[in-house]
Amino acid sequence: MEREKIYCPEANCSCLWSFKFLQEFLLNSSKWHMNRCQNGTVYTVEYDWMYSCTPTKCGRAISDSVVTLEEAQKLRRYTSKWSLSLAGSDGGASILDLHSGALSMGKQFVNIYRYFKNEIRDVFTEEDFELYRDVRSRIQKAITETFGLDTKRITSAKTTHDEYWHPHIDKETYGSFDYTSLLYLSDYGLEFGGGCFVFMDPSSNRTVEPRAGRLSFFSSGSENLHHVEKVTWGTRYAITLSFTCDPHYAIDNLFLL
Repeated sequence: MEREKIYCPEANCSCLWSFKFLQEFLLNSSKWHMNRCQNGTVYTVEYDWMYSCTPTKCGRAISDSVVTLEEAQKLRRYTSKWSLSLAGSDGGASILDLHSGALSMGKQFVNIYRYFKNEIRDVFTEEDFELYRDVRSRIQKAITETFGLDTKRITSAKTTHDEYWHPHIDKETYGSFDYTSLLYLSDYGLEFGGGCFVFMDPSSNRTVEPRAGRLSFFSSGSENLHHVEKVTWGTRYAITLSFTCDPHYAIDNLFLL
């Protein structure tokens, strides 16, 4: 299948979108295109309380302006302070989920807020968590404005973790996802090889090259089948923030106890 880059570093400005039969426009330093929501069981049944949240238009967007490079560097520093030295998965991604506390160790996950409860305050400060909450809030705002949602209806979703390189649909794989976002904290080609995010569209693959501070977000249905290329060298840092319309899958905001 043909591969097409849909966003890449400024040094290579020839990498532009060229979509047939899809609406595309540039707004506030963000690239966005709309595609059709899939019918059937892709999205949760639209109960009354989901009316202003469940997707009625679908698509994907990429922005380098929601999060600054300095903020991305700070997030990278405090998420990598100790997680890679204490943990790591067997063959898959090494994952630290700050919101739930899930940290990959071998073939399993441990909860850092229980497993390392005596060391947490030596690693993270309330300022670290405040930055995370602020960035998360801005990402949520970008999603609600882009998709025309009621910000009060969308909340962070519970997640599971798996091998990232297999093609999958977030809504079908995770259930709770209605919108998915990825914030990249390291640069493709400079700090790691491979690791690009690939949207698998019917006509061609469209690839997002990670860059520190770059935000990618999309509706989580089958209109956005995707996978991530395996990292071939170096370390790829990214934060996944998922959002749900269903309060049963919501998780509370993050605070240092």
